[in-house]
Amino acid sequence: MEPGTAWARGAPIGAGAFGTVSLPMNRSNGGLFAVKSTVSSIPSSQNEYDILRSLDSPFIIRCLGRDQSVENGMGMDNLFMEYMPGGSIVDLLDKFGRQLDESVIRAYTRGILGGIHYLHRQGIVHCDIKGKNVLVGANGVKLGDFGFAKRIVDEGENMDVDERYKVRGTPLWMAPEVLNRVLQGPASDIWSLGCTVVEMAPGRPPFRNVSNPLVAMYRIACTEILPEFPLSLPPQGQDFLDKCFRRDLSQRWISAQLLDYPFLNQG
Repeated sequence: MEPGTAWARGAPIGAGAFGTVSLPMNRSNGGLFAVKSTVSSIPSSQNEYDILRSLDSPFIIRCLGRDQSVENGMGMDNLFMEYMPGGSIVDLLDKFGRQLDESVIRAYTRGILGGIHYLHRQGIVHCDIKGKNVLVGANGVKLGDFGFAKRIVDEGENMDVDERYKVRGTPLWMAPEVLNRVLQGPASDIWSLGCTVVEMAPGRPPFRNVSNPLVAMYRIACTEILPEFPLSLPPQGQDFLDKCFRRDLSQRWISAQLLDYPFLNQG
């Protein structure tokens, strides 16, 4: 999509952290894509565009361009992205019975981890890995919604000073060091990956049995309590989660280690 291309907005198909997502059509050729629209004054739109246009991976949603529009008297930033017909993993769980087969969980986890590994090698932290931000297509899954994403200074975990203490993401998927405002780096994405695997297995969010989100956040930040490991996962799957949920950052596995873990390579 080039700036100025005529397009017609279709029905809403979802919502991101800062805007709504709809399914428009390119008026010149009938092609379908996705557009995320946010109020122009929200800086996340520019941040997401700047990050997405620099990425090229089969595990990351493709950015097709952007433009601005005025709708109902309000300026809007429109970010064009490839259309993923399956929606998010959360949408898929709603459609197919709230629980995915183990082989599907392994395949989706490989795709999510492939995206995380690519991002970390590019010096980027996603900051909001969860089922709602993992999109499903005919050939697997891709990471989407980069409104919270940020760059890091180097390949390690030393964040820019201005960003170090900013908390980004969704609380129940956040790592302890994020909720404690210590650090949000690559290891934090790995904790969120573990939460997303937990989300896929029973089809419910992590800490689903805790009625008060503030209590769950306290447990994550200030106790040794972990999200409940799904009993439906085999021993190797449980051990995979253990590697993601190490509270000691030096002991939490990195993406390259997890990609080689046997649980993801069965079958």
